[in-house]
Amino acid sequence: MLKSLSVQNFALIEHVSLQFHEGLHVITGETGSGKSILLGALNLILGERSDFSVIRNPEKKTIVEAVFQLNESFKDWFISEDIDWEPETLIRREITSQGKSRSFINDTPVQLSQLKEFTEQLVYIHSQHETLEIKKTKFQFDLLDSYADSLDLAQQVSGIYSQIHRLRTTRERLESARSSQLQELDYIRFQLNEIGQLNLDQVDYAALENDFNKLSRLDDLKEAYSAIIDAIDQENGAADLIRRLKSHIDKWKSADTDLGAISGRLQEVIAELEDISRDSERQLNQLEGDPEALFRLTESLDEYNKILKKHHFSTQEELSDYFHTLEGKLEESDSSDERIAELTKEIEEKEQELLQLSGKLYEKRVAVVPKLEAYLLELLTEMKMEHSRFQILLERGEKMDSNGGMSIQILFSANKGLELKPIEKAASGGELSRVMLAIQLIMSEKKSLPTLILDEIDTGVSGEVALRMGKLLKQMGKHLQVFAITHLPQVAAKGDYHFEVSKSHANSQTISEIHLLNREERIEALAKLISGEQVTDLARSSAIELMN
Repeated sequence: MLKSLSVQNFALIEHVSLQFHEGLHVITGETGSGKSILLGALNLILGERSDFSVIRNPEKKTIVEAVFQLNESFKDWFISEDIDWEPETLIRREITSQGKSRSFINDTPVQLSQLKEFTEQLVYIHSQHETLEIKKTKFQFDLLDSYADSLDLAQQVSGIYSQIHRLRTTRERLESARSSQLQELDYIRFQLNEIGQLNLDQVDYAALENDFNKLSRLDDLKEAYSAIIDAIDQENGAADLIRRLKSHIDKWKSADTDLGAISGRLQEVIAELEDISRDSERQLNQLEGDPEALFRLTESLDEYNKILKKHHFSTQEELSDYFHTLEGKLEESDSSDERIAELTKEIEEKEQELLQLSGKLYEKRVAVVPKLEAYLLELLTEMKMEHSRFQILLERGEKMDSNGGMSIQILFSANKGLELKPIEKAASGGELSRVMLAIQLIMSEKKSLPTLILDEIDTGVSGEVALRMGKLLKQMGKHLQVFAITHLPQVAAKGDYHFEVSKSHANSQTISEIHLLNREERIEALAKLISGEQVTDLARSSAIELMN
């Protein structure tokens, strides 16, 4: 519910601060007095784009503030948007002549899209230019579901249909990617088979390379080992020379401890040379030619080096890592197949659920069609349209959609002898206004509507019809907060609260003001609507009669 509205520096409004309550609020005023200006200010709160031409004094900000009384159902939205939750929420919009615009919810800066998403749940503005909204399929289903108490079921159907659409989109994306990957997957399998034959986890190709070098250069290795043995063991060889040197030093080591230490080190060298000679002899004895082994090594290393070069790697570790990467890609492909299968199963289950729920929804909708037609005619009869005819066509199609696979059309005839036509083509402006009022009344009785603002919805009607429209608006005010901007005294008289917009001139400036009227002021305002500027006692009496 809208509790208060404050407007500063907006068009003809210098400053206005208003308090509101439950029930029917009527707003009257002369043409051009500023009734539409008030709506323009409220539209800023509803997240509409800024029109900087409305800034009254360019040296000051234009500020519009509104306080809404909220119930707990809005709390989750505040939490999800990281905005402080307050049952009495303050919304503020500021614009400057420099082209800057800022929006706040409970003093937290918000984007315009956030503001609009939030406030469209709070206020619904219906103007005389928007009566054609009735031709929209969503509006017609909303009317039918409101009357059938099937709004929640309709939302379930729409939600499941959206889920199925998202699941199908995901599956199509995976299938498309799967199709484009098939050729790549064949090549991956070929690579895995090719590299897998190398048994990289079991074979050390660096060791094979060493064995190959030994076998392929056998004569060179024999010559090298023989040279080592000869250099160490032959007469006057390295070992012999060091032994003689040590024997000579040993004669004098008792005279000098340093010589004793050197003697010990020479003994270690002799032992190392002897060990080298024995190892070389052992290696020499093991060097035997094996043409078959050399052939096998050559084949293995050729295949290994060919694949290594093919993939532009230089080590066995790099090639092994690449092999495991290919294995991962293949596993991902397999998991993609599993995911597609899971999605297909989930889609089938959701389709069955949608089929069942849409069947229930159709039963609830079709059951109330005659009652809704009758109730609409009853309300229109109250507004002097007793010869109207309504027909609501509800049909099930073969293709499922967000409406449960159903189509709807409202046909209307305002007078006897006229054929039924789509309602937007069959009714005049005044007739459509009365139809829309009847519909808004039905929806207000059945559905938790936000604050409803009716901008001259009574255009094109007068007399007894206007009086009956006023009564219906009064009835709507029992179910929700209603604002009616009107020029008809019959409607204005039914308001629980009556605001009047007026225009004054001072210091070469025009100012719009709006005031809540007391009983005496209401009588004068209504009398002026009845008789014009020259208010008569008869007009005052008529005003009192209308109010009573």
